[in-house]
Amino acid sequence: MSKILVPVDFSEKSQNAVKLAAKIGGEINGEVHLLHFSELPSGTVDMGAGSNFSVPGSMMYLSKVKEKLYTLKKEFFSDQSSVKCAIRLQNPSEGIREYSAKTSADLIIMGIQGVSGFDEMIVGSSSSKVVSNSEIPVIQVSSDSKEIKLNDLVFASDFKENHRESFKKFLNFAKIFKSKIHLLKINTTKRFESSHVTEKKIRDFIKGIELPKKTINVYNDTSVVRGIANFSKEINADLIAMTTHGRTGLSGVFNGSIAKRVAKNALSPVITYKL
Repeated sequence: MSKILVPVDFSEKSQNAVKLAAKIGGEINGEVHLLHFSELPSGTVDMGAGSNFSVPGSMMYLSKVKEKLYTLKKEFFSDQSSVKCAIRLQNPSEGIREYSAKTSADLIIMGIQGVSGFDEMIVGSSSSKVVSNSEIPVIQVSSDSKEIKLNDLVFASDFKENHRESFKKFLNFAKIFKSKIHLLKINTTKRFESSHVTEKKIRDFIKGIELPKKTINVYNDTSVVRGIANFSKEINADLIAMTTHGRTGLSGVFNGSIAKRVAKNALSPVITYKL
């Protein structure tokens, strides 16, 4: 992991995403891209050395946006040389996908509540589309934390065999921070199985995988979203990991929309990996 993409709208929620990106970027000595979307006509303005903004009638607006981006850069990053700023003049969901491919980003971090226009474009249906369709991990950030830690991470899953590769990718992330992994299966009345069966399934799932710090947990609740959120609050989890499968979700349960609901309910960042 070396490049992080952060869509920003200058709201408090997007600043929380920038703050987390600064934490992760500092740990990996990575490059962070701060990306803002505008409703101006289609095109891209990259703010490298010597760039000039030539969109007619928009130079003042773009200058203010540029200033705000650089203010975020100065406020949150000690090594400003590792931070790139850009404005993309297009639909945000398409722009995130295209820009992440252009820059070979390894991770997307985005706030899930913003100001009015950006909220409708990104935090509404677009955020779920980004999570469901992104080939790289996406972290959704809902709330701020005075001290960002990544000590206790929850991996919520049904622990089917085809999720092992996504789990291994998550472990590569967790190893950076030497995190403790809390393996979590939610039982509901509609999707119930005995603790004995579930624990065996989890142990079979992690067989052959080195996990120096872990717990195995079966948690009962009225819904998957509430279960993940409540368990994560009880252990003061720093981050929740989920695996998504496009529109169909994980075994018909996890998808981009549910990941966003978990992030809002749990008040912890949620990282998703696509199968």
